[in-house]
Amino acid sequence: MLIDKYSVVISEELATKIFHTTENIIGKTIEWNQKEISGKFVITGIFTPPPSNATVQFDLVFTFDLYRGKNPNLDKWTYNEPSTYLLLKRGVNIDRFNRKIVNFLQKKSNEDSHSLFLRRYSDKYLYGKYDNGVQSGGRIEYVRLFSIIALFILVIACINFMNLSTAKASKRIKEIGVKKAMGASRKWLIVQHLGESLLIAYLSLIVAVVLIVILLPQFNAITGKHLNFNYDTKVTLFFLGVTFFTGLMAGIYPALFLSHFNPAIVLKGKFNRSIGELWARKGLVIFQFTISIILIVLVFVVQKQIAFIQSKNLGFDRNNIICFKKEGKLEEGIKPFLSELENIPGIVNASIYHGDLIVNPTSTDGVNWEGKSLNDKVNFKYLWVGDNFIETIGIEVEKGQSFSKEYSINDSKIIFYETAIKSMGIQDPVGKTITLWGENKQIVGVVKDFNFESLYENLKPCFLLYSSTEDMDNIIVKIKTDTERETIERLRKSYQKFNIGLPFDFKFMDDDYQMLYESENRVAILSRYFAGIAIIISCLGLFGLTTFTVERRRKEIGIRKVFGSNKLDIISLLSIDFSKQLLVSISIALTISYLIAMHWLDSFAYRIELECWFFVAAGLMTLFIAWTTIGMQTIKATNTNPVQCLKDE
Repeated sequence: MLIDKYSVVISEELATKIFHTTENIIGKTIEWNQKEISGKFVITGIFTPPPSNATVQFDLVFTFDLYRGKNPNLDKWTYNEPSTYLLLKRGVNIDRFNRKIVNFLQKKSNEDSHSLFLRRYSDKYLYGKYDNGVQSGGRIEYVRLFSIIALFILVIACINFMNLSTAKASKRIKEIGVKKAMGASRKWLIVQHLGESLLIAYLSLIVAVVLIVILLPQFNAITGKHLNFNYDTKVTLFFLGVTFFTGLMAGIYPALFLSHFNPAIVLKGKFNRSIGELWARKGLVIFQFTISIILIVLVFVVQKQIAFIQSKNLGFDRNNIICFKKEGKLEEGIKPFLSELENIPGIVNASIYHGDLIVNPTSTDGVNWEGKSLNDKVNFKYLWVGDNFIETIGIEVEKGQSFSKEYSINDSKIIFYETAIKSMGIQDPVGKTITLWGENKQIVGVVKDFNFESLYENLKPCFLLYSSTEDMDNIIVKIKTDTERETIERLRKSYQKFNIGLPFDFKFMDDDYQMLYESENRVAILSRYFAGIAIIISCLGLFGLTTFTVERRRKEIGIRKVFGSNKLDIISLLSIDFSKQLLVSISIALTISYLIAMHWLDSFAYRIELECWFFVAAGLMTLFIAWTTIGMQTIKATNTNPVQCLKDE
């Protein structure tokens, strides 16, 4: 459809926005004014836009030849800005193909030391992290994390079913004895109990599906996603399979346990629990509370790390700074617009820069300096900036001076980070000359380190290049505190005076920075919900176990009250066994949670230190919730009349 350089294909949404229809617009003309691409273009096709969860979103498709004609650097093998997509023939072995292209760039250019490899487009979103060309994670880590947590919560629910089924065995023991006496086999009883377990599991599935439909909009709002619940065959079979497995796992132990009793003994009322059964039940209680405590500790750690990231001093002031693209008529000349910004009340400073300030600034290893050895392999991040950039974002100049308008006719100046100067080993750097891409640059200043990138990464050597040319593509404005609304409105009017018809789209630098930790913020929110669900399910199980324990020891409680025991003594008696199990859970959970928290924090270059209160608070919180749950039943038991307790049913 892109038949020449001035053809364009647009999305249905854009067609509707411009022409209010998608009918009969082939052959119509639109005008597009951007830095690399501008002019009148003929619409030669319409496409359905990518789905909302696609990694790349776009509304127009131009021919690459148009972009290439205005960017001569694209003809250099060392230029790596565009993304390259390949459609391979069916049956091509990816590993074998990668071996063929590993040294492709070195053969084309002696200056390039990079190696090429392919990855599937479908892997781009979840498997986006690579170290030295080796896949090392990405968003898939969070998918795995929440899958594991969901599995543990399901296991906790299964444990509750096992515990409650075996705990109330005394209620069903005569029923089982009668059935066995009437000829029921153990195999038939196992099938019956497993059937009951599976029935409960599938009833739970129905409730779960209804809750998913109801809660999915709220879940999407929390996570910022646009998930839909589609009932296809694959999903249906998966849910049915998981439910069957859950019902089987939850019911297998109670089925085997309840079906093994001797009918002659149980019909006489002689039902003695084995030591193994009691220890198994205690072990299951310990396991489920261990998982709950681990989740609570991790919630504390994640919340503190996110708060640390958001409040850390990065070496520059990102508050009240807005950024927007240089578009439309501003491409023809930016200086008049910047001059007008200086006269708008509420604007402290304004400047321009090139590239992406927050995510993945451009890097190079083409810096040479006096005394550099062959072993000095330093990769530098760098930014092209204009007048007042350093002052606008509040970077502190350590030595020398900032860029000044007096350099506007001389682009041979450079400013380095402190870390960069240390990496190069240069003493008294101001005034000295380095070579960048074969050109001499004079060091006019050294600024204190500032960190634009994610705090997952260590601070890298960086330098700033001065340019007053029109190549800059971003405008940055510092706004006076408490004047944001009125100042932005004045700025909007000024922008639209220069760019008639174009919307004023801007973003706050602080919001842009927070987007680096979007996944972590979602983890923090979802982990709170998961921890809450795990605690609730565990306490429901504990509530049921306490109820049956109290019921089983009802006569003992009556006798103790008759002999003068007070309520506190009885509450302590009933609570002490569960408390021992909780203390074991706490000791196990704190060790495991410490190891998990350390592993997660190690992925950050800048991180909090683990504090004792994370673990103490989690343990005390769990004890308080559990004791409250136990206390509700034990207090009820102590208020019962001893006469009622001693009566036979």
